[in-house]
Amino acid sequence: MLQNNILFNQSSVKLEIIGLPDYSNNESKDNISIISQWKLTIINQPLIEGNLDHLKSFIEAFYTYTNYLLNTENPKYQSKLIDIKQENHLIHDVILKSTKPNVKPLNLKIGNSCLADIINCFDQLGSSEKVKIIYSKDFSFLFKKQNKSLFHKANISNVLLPPLISLFSIFIISSGLVYFYDATNEQDTSILNSENSFISIKTL
Repeated sequence: MLQNNILFNQSSVKLEIIGLPDYSNNESKDNISIISQWKLTIINQPLIEGNLDHLKSFIEAFYTYTNYLLNTENPKYQSKLIDIKQENHLIHDVILKSTKPNVKPLNLKIGNSCLADIINCFDQLGSSEKVKIIYSKDFSFLFKKQNKSLFHKANISNVLLPPLISLFSIFIISSGLVYFYDATNEQDTSILNSENSFISIKTL
């Protein structure tokens, strides 16, 4: 039976969900309720793929780590399949552990923009009408937990306050420079008028 492929894209990341609809619930033939495989493509990184359990672990890891990133000084997530920690303010270290024996862990270095793109793809998946992933209580819990945590007022303040402070600082500096420029022009004009008056008196 031919399986459906549904893609979720965000800049540097592409999430592909592969599976079949649940015909017993009279679902559309274009939907996916039975996920057989998923693939995560990140620019300049190896292809990541797995089954439904791997997808759940991956979503839980990245959502939990993102919440830690917003609320703790040293964010770190560890599990049997995936470890994530902050290498610095720009780079995040991701270690993917294979369930197969004698397979070395895969180490990824991703930036803030890439991390945001991954979370965005998972958000698209969680709100998709074609992929009925919400049928699973485990996935439903993850998405609800993510929305509640990321949109908490305190977290919004933590995310938005630094840019607002920066913009306010730029405004103050710009205003000061404009004032200094205007004052300098007035001074130059005054000196020029004085020189013109002197020239006129001398000519007379």
